Amino acid sequence: MVKAIKLSIDWSEVRKRRVNFWKSGPTYRAIYEVLIKQGYHLIGTTGAVKRCYWTKEALIRRRFCYKCLWYGIESHRCIQMTPAIIWCWNRCLHCWRLQPDDLNTEWDELKLPTVDDPEVLVEESIITYRNIISGFKGNPSVDRGIFEEAVNPKHVAISLAGEPTVYPRLSELIKEYHDRGLTTFLVTRGVRPDVISGLGEEPTQLYLSFEAWNKEMYNRFNRPLVSRAWDLISETIDYVKSFKNPTVFRITLVKGFNMSDRDVEGFAKLVERGNPTYVEVKAYMYMGRSRSRLTLSSMPSHMEVKAFAKKLADRVGYRILSESIPSRIVLLSRIEETVRHGKGCIGGVEEPEKWCRTLSEEYEEAGELS
Repeated sequence: MVKAIKLSIDWSEVRKRRVNFWKSGPTYRAIYEVLIKQGYHLIGTTGAVKRCYWTKEALIRRRFCYKCLWYGIESHRCIQMTPAIIWCWNRCLHCWRLQPDDLNTEWDELKLPTVDDPEVLVEESIITYRNIISGFKGNPSVDRGIFEEAVNPKHVAISLAGEPTVYPRLSELIKEYHDRGLTTFLVTRGVRPDVISGLGEEPTQLYLSFEAWNKEMYNRFNRPLVSRAWDLISETIDYVKSFKNPTVFRITLVKGFNMSDRDVEGFAKLVERGNPTYVEVKAYMYMGRSRSRLTLSSMPSHMEVKAFAKKLADRVGYRILSESIPSRIVLLSRIEETVRHGKGCIGGVEEPEKWCRTLSEEYEEAGELS
């Protein structure tokens, strides 16, 4: 059970502020309409929750995501949220989330225009998640036991959209979740080393995402909105080594951009600098908004991902610990077994010969993208 904490929140006032904010101008209104159509549930003023694809798969088919297989995260008990739904310092070509540019709107906001209280974001994310899950109660394909577990979340992925480190009270947000007995995975591009280094409360696991290994590549592919973005990321890489909790470098591979032997060497140098607990080597998936920026040929096969991962592992002295064919991802580490943060996917089903299609196909068929 989620630990109960007594709060005095005026929810009518929270909703009023949210409505007024998103109706305050034509740009916000246009973004709001698309977000709601895509299934996002806004929380606080600038935060959001959305049901993860793997939550539905876990509930209906007992299929679990790779984080469940590797790190013990229970896919059916995971809240996918962000404190900054549209605010980001990058315009990455492979991003399948909504970017303001997709709507041909003028946008130069680097800071959140308003800062929600962490207690509001945490409490409303849990309430919203439970409301979403309640829709599965009457589904005959959902086991009663797994549903009862699902309504009591155990994990939060602070990664849904935007850049979570632009939220200035991130450390408090993480602590609020921990105080309620939930574990946290924080995913960032590392553009705010000041925020990462100032976290009084570390996330359960920290992810640093890469597609580029030098400034030229980064500026071309990730299209930062600030001139010093790569220098800031470099600072974050050096700080990662001081984290007490597990850290992950996630490298997203894009065919024709970052999969050569030269790229293996470039990423190897980043890994050696940061010395993360894990390296996840993952394929770019041709889905969502990224389809207007990249092509289907940009998406590598799982075998291509695995070949790259092996070269990188040999170069940095990591070993291949595991892989997930549906997600086209390979896990590298120096440790022999992963640190697990939950009981994992007990009774889960994984049939590679059945589920080896790309996730982009599965998402499309499920109507997850628009």
